[in-house]
Amino acid sequence: MAAPGKECMSEMLADKKGKKKKDQVDEPELLTVPDGWKEPPFSREDNPRGLLEESSFATLFPKYREAYLKECWPLVQKSLGNIFINAILDLIEGSITVSTTKKTFDPYAILRARDLIKLLARSVPFEQAVRILQDDIACDIIKIGTLVRNRERFVKRRQRLIGPKGSTLKALELLTSCYIMVQGNTVSALGPYSGLKEVRKVVLDTMKNIHPIYNIKMLMIKRELASDPDLRSQNWERFLPTFRHKGLKRKQPKNKKSKKEYTPFPPPQPDSKVDQELASGEFFLQEREKRRRKINEIKVKQAEALSRKQEERKKAFIPPKEKPAIMKTRKVQENKLDISIIKEKVKKAKCKKLGAPPPSSAVLLGKNNKN
Repeated sequence: MAAPGKECMSEMLADKKGKKKKDQVDEPELLTVPDGWKEPPFSREDNPRGLLEESSFATLFPKYREAYLKECWPLVQKSLGNIFINAILDLIEGSITVSTTKKTFDPYAILRARDLIKLLARSVPFEQAVRILQDDIACDIIKIGTLVRNRERFVKRRQRLIGPKGSTLKALELLTSCYIMVQGNTVSALGPYSGLKEVRKVVLDTMKNIHPIYNIKMLMIKRELASDPDLRSQNWERFLPTFRHKGLKRKQPKNKKSKKEYTPFPPPQPDSKVDQELASGEFFLQEREKRRRKINEIKVKQAEALSRKQEERKKAFIPPKEKPAIMKTRKVQENKLDISIIKEKVKKAKCKKLGAPPPSSAVLLGKNNKN
């Protein structure tokens, strides 16, 4: 018979194991947000008493935005009036101020109004900037002016982010579902939180001399993988490409300067002119003798220079060395003569010249006459 204490312990261990298994199964389900779920909007019932203190934010805008803000200011006041936020446009100081009122019930509304005036000051059109008042939309202003020291490199990399005719920026907007505005030393992005995170990564990598096409390719692959429900909970590293950064090797100089060995002691001080004259004995000579020595040195140098010039002039009159003539000797080949062949050639030649019949016919005629 088993003891009752042991049975209780075994049951408790089995319950713990079962709970662990259940937690492991439910963990991915807790991390994923169900499709179509939206956070309920914040209403006056959630905060019926309103805000205790008034808070305000102000921002400056450049001179060239003054005309546009004048045109769209009634629309800005109307959109901020819906959430009970007061807005003031000061054209003399060049600033926009937003503040809460007694009717404001949403404490986060003033922060959205602050982001709205910041986007308007950074050349974002009102149609896009007003989207910041929605619950699922946020903004991110990325400062890129201090990331690259050289101004020419900064302009090139900023243009690389935009792409030819804005094609790279348009592709990035489609993949991240964000509106992106590149203006001066800042990049303003407006969209969902997940898209803003990707936009910031792409912008910072571009300023670090990584082409945005690599990140765009990664985003395209991730978008396809996210559409597959089986691959959502898996690791995507095996599907994503790995791009190696090829650093150009620095050209080595032809004449390398060898570094001198480090010594803590300073180099010896060079001798002055007086010390040199004392060592050579010129210091004790009279002025006349010093002048004579200088004149003699000058004459010696002039004589050397004159002799060099004369040698250079004489070189033109020196005749060039002629090549020795080589006589070509013809080798006469002695062929053995055949006398019988020569005799036949002579007989044929005689017959052709005199018009006589061939030797065989002449011999026949002589025999007939004798008979």
